Amino acid sequence: MACLTTNSALAQTNSKWTLYNSFSDITEIEPAGGTAFALCSGGLFSYNSETGETAVYDKTNCLSDASIKHIAWSKQAKQLVIAYENSNVDLLTVNGNVTNVPDIYMKSTTLDKTINHIYIDGAYAYMSLGLGVTKLDVKRGIIVDTYQLGFGINYTYTKDGYLYAASKTNGLYRGKQTDNLLDINNWQRIGNYTELNENRTNVEDTQAKLWWTRTEDNKLACYTMDAEGNRIYKTEGVQPEGPASNHFYRLYFNNGLMYAVGGYYSRELDGWYPGEVHVWDGNKWSEFEQPSTATTGHDNVDYISMDFDPLKPGHVMVAAKSGLYEYQDGKFVKCYNMDNSPLTSCVNSKKYIIVSDIKYDANGTLWVFNAAVDNSLLTLSPTGEWEVQAVSSNIKANGNGFLENIVMTDNGTRMWFSMREWQNSKIYVYDITNNQFGAFGPSYVNEDGTVVEPNDQFDLTLDRDGNIWMCTTSGPLYFSPNDFISGNNIVTQHKVPRNDGTNLADYLLANTTTTCMAIDGSNRKWIGTRSGVFLISDDCNTQLQHFTTDNSPLISNEIIDIAVDPNSNMVYFATTAGLCSYASDATQPTDKMTKDNVYAYPNPVRPDYTGTITIVGLSYKADVKIVTSNGTLVNQGRSTGGSYHWDGRDLKGKRVASGIYMVEAATEDGSKGTVCKIAVVN
Repeated sequence: MACLTTNSALAQTNSKWTLYNSFSDITEIEPAGGTAFALCSGGLFSYNSETGETAVYDKTNCLSDASIKHIAWSKQAKQLVIAYENSNVDLLTVNGNVTNVPDIYMKSTTLDKTINHIYIDGAYAYMSLGLGVTKLDVKRGIIVDTYQLGFGINYTYTKDGYLYAASKTNGLYRGKQTDNLLDINNWQRIGNYTELNENRTNVEDTQAKLWWTRTEDNKLACYTMDAEGNRIYKTEGVQPEGPASNHFYRLYFNNGLMYAVGGYYSRELDGWYPGEVHVWDGNKWSEFEQPSTATTGHDNVDYISMDFDPLKPGHVMVAAKSGLYEYQDGKFVKCYNMDNSPLTSCVNSKKYIIVSDIKYDANGTLWVFNAAVDNSLLTLSPTGEWEVQAVSSNIKANGNGFLENIVMTDNGTRMWFSMREWQNSKIYVYDITNNQFGAFGPSYVNEDGTVVEPNDQFDLTLDRDGNIWMCTTSGPLYFSPNDFISGNNIVTQHKVPRNDGTNLADYLLANTTTTCMAIDGSNRKWIGTRSGVFLISDDCNTQLQHFTTDNSPLISNEIIDIAVDPNSNMVYFATTAGLCSYASDATQPTDKMTKDNVYAYPNPVRPDYTGTITIVGLSYKADVKIVTSNGTLVNQGRSTGGSYHWDGRDLKGKRVASGIYMVEAATEDGSKGTVCKIAVVN
């Protein structure tokens, strides 16, 4: 039941993407003759009761979109109708063929296009929308009619030759199916609205004589009935691998594992998401223990930051809306709140002891930000002593400042952080050793003397050149290493040459709301926005990629956080719809190149191979030359992070002949050269 794609180039691009959907909450099950489709947490999978095969469907293999709202199976058309949150529609066969029906999604209207319900009548699907009812011919994959009644429809059904449309606001209407239902006069109000009594998680497949249901632990199960009416399970629980939820806020890497906190809290949104820490080892997901309300004395919600103790393996601290949580090896140890620590509440409630960010220094001291209170900066020593830092008096807000985005520089002796406050956001820098303090913002002056006044700022990131980047509503800005406590608000707003003969330039992503940034091994900038992800070159003069939901499997254009795996080429994107990743062409550089860690793959290069040959284990901006066994140069360039890509062609663009080719790599300054060999067979 593998999904099919018709465009080979698209399939190759999509193969670089991975989606990590949660499958923890089954909301709809649709039997399809021995196979059942299950909608859970916005994702879709199927299970074949005869073969035991499970298939997951998403944007990387066949579906047109992400975040599914409803599904419905048409026995007559032998296709599954998939309605997405954005009102896009796909038709999926059991064999994995997909037809996209984007008419509702593409329709330009101010009316509500949300698809509230799908009702199947033979080969037709009646979709209840905020603007009326849409009739879809499932066999042909076309919209036949749209009936606009002047109000939203919550669900529909057919009976005795009538189409019924139920509206919470206006009651129950019906129209004879043989009449012209495009004419609103052929509809009649016949009663009040009643809630739909429909169990979509315990359903019968009369064709295959099976019952499909959701188990107590939210897995898919099917069973038959014996002569006495007892259940005989064919399978007792199916659930694809996935995180506990699709809530991802901040991403971290530690000791080869990816961690993610699943809360959300800001001035704009009080998330009330479960207190989750997701852990990904590259194959399986696990979760941190969640303490009960009885244990903590308050709701365990909205984990918004975390850090890892450098002195004690497995010891992790998690910042949350309701205090500071301590974990050891994923097990809950303690919650620090207003009862057992100097942490205080901005509203005198245990529900809002907002620890907005935390960071360990190299000595094992935890720096803690307690948002929206007077004593906002505290430390917790390795031996458990709390101290309110005197420098807190330098941090001023108008009453609702949100301290976050701690960046440690200079071997942990200097700390940068931000205070988010609408039209009053600031950047602070604190020299811990010398007890020096500086503040920047809320307005800045760029290198041209122009005043830049962001309404808000969202992230701080350190690049490989020592620059501190901040993501703002005015685009990305950065402080150079020499800007520390300079007494002015000068920032660099990088200018990108137009290269059109005018000698003019434009500011990088000017006035684009940039929400987050990550730096890869080649010092390229992965920039998250509310309109997708941008990949910008090391020198910031070239836009290498712009991923959106329309041109890639990216599952949402609203990017919350980005993290680059330090041990691979994977780049992870936390979005409002969940988590996804992309296999980039850059790896982390090595500090020292040796014959043991510099190698190429595939090797040997066989006649049927047409892709790129990758050399890994290189240093940052390594000089790479590929030569024949007698020293003739065939290719040269610089590494992208810790890797270099060769297309197997010579300087004239021709595929090289069979033979042994030498890779000569040296550091940026020309020293510490090393060699590996590549065998090419034609």
